[in-house]
Amino acid sequence: MNFKLLLSISKTHLLTRKKQSAIAALGVTFGIGTYIIMMGFMNGLNGLLDGLILNRTPHIHLFNEIKPASKQPLQKVIQYKNMEIMVHSIKPKRVQLKIHNALPIMKYLNERKEVLGLSAQVKVQGFYLGGNTQLSAMMIGADPMKEKEFYKLNEYIVQGSCEELEKTDKGILLGAGAAKKLSVNVGDFVQVSSITGEIISLKIVGLYQSGMADVDNVQSFINLPMAQLLLGESKDYITDINIKIKNLEKAPDLAKELSEQFNTTAIDIQTANAQFETGSSIRTLISYAVSITLLIVAGFGIYNILNMLIYEKMNDIAILKATGFSGKDVKWIFISQALIIGMVGGSLGLLMGYGVAVIIDNTPFETAALPTIKTYPIDYNIKYYIIGLAFSLIATFFAGYFPSKKAEKIDPVDIIRGQ
Repeated sequence: MNFKLLLSISKTHLLTRKKQSAIAALGVTFGIGTYIIMMGFMNGLNGLLDGLILNRTPHIHLFNEIKPASKQPLQKVIQYKNMEIMVHSIKPKRVQLKIHNALPIMKYLNERKEVLGLSAQVKVQGFYLGGNTQLSAMMIGADPMKEKEFYKLNEYIVQGSCEELEKTDKGILLGAGAAKKLSVNVGDFVQVSSITGEIISLKIVGLYQSGMADVDNVQSFINLPMAQLLLGESKDYITDINIKIKNLEKAPDLAKELSEQFNTTAIDIQTANAQFETGSSIRTLISYAVSITLLIVAGFGIYNILNMLIYEKMNDIAILKATGFSGKDVKWIFISQALIIGMVGGSLGLLMGYGVAVIIDNTPFETAALPTIKTYPIDYNIKYYIIGLAFSLIATFFAGYFPSKKAEKIDPVDIIRGQ
């Protein structure tokens, strides 16, 4: 089998029907191009939404949860041991928000090989005071640089920086919603009060905006020692330990282990964001389904064009077989035509998809909820381009294979008699 000769005949056939060949190639181009655009945009959007939630969520969160006692005092009375006890209107037990032995726990966790890093927090409930205005506040005492490293805090700062907060002992990174209500800006001072009644004046070193209005109206960041001072507590007072681990899949098992080991509540990232991850998976599934449908439709278009091409080339097929070409040779002529269409159309589709993706990526996208986002999100993952090109070749191969089977079985004597 002379593949070079067969390929030459395939190119001659395609060039004699330039319009039909171009239409077939364009069908592949638009199918692959649309697939690249849709996958890049949908996964870019998923990445943006994931970032809003998952970047701000620790892999494991250790804290003391307020909840009713698992065993009520009445259940501990011996004479009621074998009786069915019903207790109504159970009240939560008194829980110390401080994590017992927090500093030794953090030292132990830092030494574990599966832990990538951790940060301590002290959450202070209180108020922002501005003249006669008093707003509810949730002040998070933390290490600003660790929040920047592990939880991308700097990406949500619209004015100021994490470095400014670290340098300013009595500084505060104020939520944009709270700043607007208090009519204050960077460089101004705001008085804050804890629920214990301690009042301190803090300098606003930056404005923070998460994209969730309810959070931005109350939440702010301060230095860890300042949070402990507001509560009148010592340096070992820690209410939350946030842990980042190397393997995210191990978070549920490790959370269960740490909860039992330290007698605290441990929430893993999968549990905390189960509903969000489900929505993200469904969006990805829909985008794949629509994209694959486009590719299949393009494949059927190629099949129809090649099928018609075979009927138009009956005389050529008869001449080829009469001059010594086998049915197998004829089959490969038409398969190679399909693969040429797939390669040319697929390559143009990749260029089209990339070009449109770049245009979308540079299209302005501004919203008050996400001030740090300036353009539409696009994911340029190379796997979409590899999948697109591979699918174009596979689809066109099968689109050419079935019509070529018909050409392989054509009897040249019947065609010549018909003429």
